Amino acid sequence: MAEQPIYATGMAYKLRSQWDRDEGLGQNHNAVKFLGQDYDSLKAQCLQSGRLFEDSLFPAVASSLGFNELGPRSAKTSGMRWMRPTELCKRPEFIVDGATRTDICQGALGDCWLLAAIASLTLNDHLLHRVVPHGQGFQQGYAGIFHFQFWQFGEWVDVVIDDRLPARDGKLLFVHSKDGTEFWSALMEKAYAKLNGCYEALSGGSTCEGFEDFTGGVTEMYDLNKAPSDLFSIIRRAVERGSLLGCSIDVSTATFIIVTFILPGTPTGIKLFYSFQHQIQNAQHNAKEWDSIDPSARSRLQNRSEDGEFWMSYTDFLREFSRLEICNLTADALQNSQMKKWSSSLFQGEWRRGSTAGGCRNYPGKISGASEKKGKIAG
Repeated sequence: MAEQPIYATGMAYKLRSQWDRDEGLGQNHNAVKFLGQDYDSLKAQCLQSGRLFEDSLFPAVASSLGFNELGPRSAKTSGMRWMRPTELCKRPEFIVDGATRTDICQGALGDCWLLAAIASLTLNDHLLHRVVPHGQGFQQGYAGIFHFQFWQFGEWVDVVIDDRLPARDGKLLFVHSKDGTEFWSALMEKAYAKLNGCYEALSGGSTCEGFEDFTGGVTEMYDLNKAPSDLFSIIRRAVERGSLLGCSIDVSTATFIIVTFILPGTPTGIKLFYSFQHQIQNAQHNAKEWDSIDPSARSRLQNRSEDGEFWMSYTDFLREFSRLEICNLTADALQNSQMKKWSSSLFQGEWRRGSTAGGCRNYPGKISGASEKKGKIAG
């Protein structure tokens, strides 16, 4: 008779967890194996057997899609098939010439908040590859298995997936690249869906959730209808520290990321990026506001714009947008020695139903008694 595994509970579990943390488990270079799946072992088994990986813990079935909007009877899932990238195009690529914001186009899922957070990672290659490990692709050693790392409850977890993706009529149903041959963003979305239970769980959210899960950083939010008088300086300092910034409009489902700050010597302004590239194609190059900018500075600013990027004055930014989210990164996430860095301390705790457990972010009033302390970040 096979021996049954013994799991530590209570104080023994807490001590075991603390020992593991002291040994470095949960750090980005030694992530916790989500659901106990070991990427290297599973890949080796597939290569040895000559079979592509099929994930039994997040199978290619209706329940992995969702329960309502993406349920079995939903029009959005009608005609859907699970297909591997090798079935969708002749020469699939994982990442081509580095990850860019144009690799991320929204599909039938309302997760623009997530796309904005993913797009922000492309601004910093080091941050990107903390989430998207190197050495993955469709060439030598391909076994239909990939993995991604996310920050959850104070530790990094490594999530393993197979590469069967939801598709209809030979095209990806959800996140996809502009040319349809690059798959890192679609696979990352699937890994995040697995972490959260299903694809539908990603429909509706806040960019700061994605920021935190992709970096381990600490976020702060500003209501732009009640913006502090020094908000422009706050944004400038955040950019100097390498923070990730996102903004949104209440009456729209659109979420933007702040790509960069205006160059010195020019009027105050902000450069934004929107993931629906087909809706914004830099049509503002001839806008009258450019007449007030020095021609040489104007040339530098416009030449650095990609599809989906546009400049906006700070005054217009405050008037048009409703919310600003800033993710301040921990020192280990930054490599630039010249960049100002935060210091951080991590404390372990737990949520208890009826006392410290709060509600969903959509109901902030329920969090008042939870183990969450609100504060103002200064400096």
